[in-house]
Amino acid sequence: MTTNSTSHEDAHEAHHGHSHGHEAGHGSLKSYVTGFVLSVILTAIPFWLVMGDVLDSKVATVAAIMIIGAIQIVVHMVYFLHMNTKSEGGWTVMALIFTIIIVAIALIGSLWVMHHLNTNMMVMSPEMMKNLP
Repeated sequence: MTTNSTSHEDAHEAHHGHSHGHEAGHGSLKSYVTGFVLSVILTAIPFWLVMGDVLDSKVATVAAIMIIGAIQIVVHMVYFLHMNTKSEGGWTVMALIFTIIIVAIALIGSLWVMHHLNTNMMVMSPEMMKNLP
């Protein structure tokens, strides 16, 4: 009968998430409500900026929306995904940093290649385009 009691304890531990070595806590109702309220506010602000035509410059509006979007990503990671330096021994934050670096390299590299292709392409007149096969 020791196998049944051991498997019962393992099932209980798996069900309640009491795994040793992982310090990521489950969120409380207060943290979920705080995250939800912040998310709603961070969604309403860009809507207000666009619909109210608050800023004179479209570039400033886009920049503000991008900054608020980045803040909202951080809010979601902290309040809903429970990412911090203590969870999983800090590996989740390291994985996030690695992912951000790889995405930044891919985006910056793509933009750099497209810019240089655009500047180094031969300009064709409409007459030259007519003679193409």
